[in-house]
Amino acid sequence: MSSCCSKPTPGPPDPSPCCSSRRKVDWLFWFCLGAVGVACLLHLLLRDSLSESRLGAFAHGAFEMVVRMWWGILFGIVAVGVIGMIPRQFITAILGPGGRFSGILRACGAGLLLDLCNHGILLVGMKLYERGASLGQIFAFLIASPWNSLSTTLILMSLIGIKWTLAIIGLSAVIGITTGLITESLVRTGLLAANPNQKDLPAGFRFWSAAREHYQKAAFDRAFFLKHSKRAITESRMILRWILLGIVLVATLRAIFDPATFSQWFGPTVAGLALTFLAATFIEVCSEGSSPLASDLLTRAGAPGNGFAFLMAGAATDYTEILALRETTKSWKLALALPLLASPQILIVALILNQPPPL
Repeated sequence: MSSCCSKPTPGPPDPSPCCSSRRKVDWLFWFCLGAVGVACLLHLLLRDSLSESRLGAFAHGAFEMVVRMWWGILFGIVAVGVIGMIPRQFITAILGPGGRFSGILRACGAGLLLDLCNHGILLVGMKLYERGASLGQIFAFLIASPWNSLSTTLILMSLIGIKWTLAIIGLSAVIGITTGLITESLVRTGLLAANPNQKDLPAGFRFWSAAREHYQKAAFDRAFFLKHSKRAITESRMILRWILLGIVLVATLRAIFDPATFSQWFGPTVAGLALTFLAATFIEVCSEGSSPLASDLLTRAGAPGNGFAFLMAGAATDYTEILALRETTKSWKLALALPLLASPQILIVALILNQPPPL
């Protein structure tokens, strides 16, 4: 019985993890998982006795984040497993070829329609990159996705009305598309590296006939689903470590600072907008949790631009997203390109929205 490490011909050692005699311990993953697990237990068992302490605030913050995020993360892991079953050429056919407006438009549309929070969407986005989606498509997908889920849209409609909700959705789609197009232009000029996983479609490729032929040969038995389930969990751990770190950092910040004071500080001024953008960058809020805060900024603080920036900055500058991009692309330059390209657009739109209507 051959192993993955057997070498029929001389050559360099196989870099696959299964060929390593010693597996490295992912200390960050296990530390954050342990911290979040202990915090959730403390909240469930000692909630009343710790309610007035910072430890209680940390435990409550971690537990609240887990309750809000678990379904998105679980759906993301399932999506990673499903996407992993799809050949790269099928992903290219569905999203369209990178470097074209139609491909960016499809990626942005997929982000708008996919009902996932920003943490679950990271798993999907990183898997799409691995399956060959272009960098511009990934940026458009990530910017459009995190808060535009059906549940969040309905929450926003109830809080700020259909007019403002549709305006914010439309503006977020525009920023996603323009960011994707700028990214593709920078890739063509060589300023940003292209996705090495990209493959051109073979000549005469027909999606439906190829899909029918491919899946007719597949054996959808227990071993098939078990294999892809294990692969999905293994591949998701790369991103889960940063999501867990995000929970730990959010819980720590909530134990130190009171987020209820946001709406008092963030008026429709340049300083208020800057504070809003900074807060959205460093104080991570899941998509459903961001909607009430954004609506408060729009209605009580009278700063619609700040509400828009709060929703969008979490998608464009979130540290979990940047770390996940770095992990997937192996490049800080590519990871930082997303906030550097999207942030100026968000700030310009927010400043325009904050202007008082003409008399």
